[in-house]
Amino acid sequence: MVGPPSLHLRRSAGPLLALTVVLIAGTVGYVLIEGWTWDDALYMVVTSVSTVGFGEVHPLSRAGRWFTMAVILLGVGSLFYAFGAILSYVFEGHLGRHLESRRMESRVQSVSNHFVLCGYGRVGRQVAQELRREDIAFVVIDVNQESLADAVRDGHMVIHGNAADDDVLRTAGIERANGLIAAVAEDADNIFVTLSAHALRPDLTIVARANHLDAVRKLELAGAAHVVSPYTMAGQQMAMLAVRPTAVDFVETLLRGASGDLLLEDIVVEPHSSLVGVLVADLRQRFFGKAGLVALKRENHILAPLPDNLVVCARDILAVVGTDTQLRSVERLCVGGNAGQIGTHSTD
Repeated sequence: MVGPPSLHLRRSAGPLLALTVVLIAGTVGYVLIEGWTWDDALYMVVTSVSTVGFGEVHPLSRAGRWFTMAVILLGVGSLFYAFGAILSYVFEGHLGRHLESRRMESRVQSVSNHFVLCGYGRVGRQVAQELRREDIAFVVIDVNQESLADAVRDGHMVIHGNAADDDVLRTAGIERANGLIAAVAEDADNIFVTLSAHALRPDLTIVARANHLDAVRKLELAGAAHVVSPYTMAGQQMAMLAVRPTAVDFVETLLRGASGDLLLEDIVVEPHSSLVGVLVADLRQRFFGKAGLVALKRENHILAPLPDNLVVCARDILAVVGTDTQLRSVERLCVGGNAGQIGTHSTD
């Protein structure tokens, strides 16, 4: 997983550094004490530390002999210390985890138009399931190693770190992302995550979790486009299921595509689309065919039911019901494709 260097890797660097210091200090010592050349001095140090015992390069002075004994004692100790650390790093699985971290980092760097999911607790796991079901790429950020291990086992891209940290968000590719979901357990953490993400990408769509009502306004001020309270939504859904169970089941079926036939999607009308300037009545009769236009969102206002004389404008968001084929055709029209009737064939 992507994250800071492991503790074991940092510990392994200590013995290697000690061995390097002995080699350098020993070489410099022979040059200063015995007046040898650099290559003779280095050769003497390496043969002494490695205990090969090829013999002395040149006759040693009394001071040189004492210095050689110190080099052997310190060098052999450092060599075995470094060798043990390397074996431990390899055979305890740290090397494999480090290589997996590098592979994960490569995957994260290659992804774009994805979502950044902050937090992989109970809510985060549910969000991840829905995103995967929709075949949407996302990267998980969490400080909890156990949660990240669960995310890796579930097949997700992960990053270890605090999602409120700018560097962590950049590592997750926030500059290339389509949106961010702040699903951390604590409201304060979600506020900091939202502030950091909004500062880096003011245009980014941020959906934030709020456990308490007083956090909703703060998250909105921090830059969240949508704030969701899991407990409030659960209560509302339970009440609606008790009062209007069939209607709720129908809407959830459309949103999930559980029937395998009809879907409900929101599609943005781009400025260069041929639908700009078209009346809703013409939209339904000439272009949409069997696809159903349910509602329209304009400047944060949802219009439903739609009057026939309403003119479609650029950046309007259309809520459309239809099959996957029909919805893909509507998307092509909204992004600038040629206007034509959609879904007129019974095979759709």
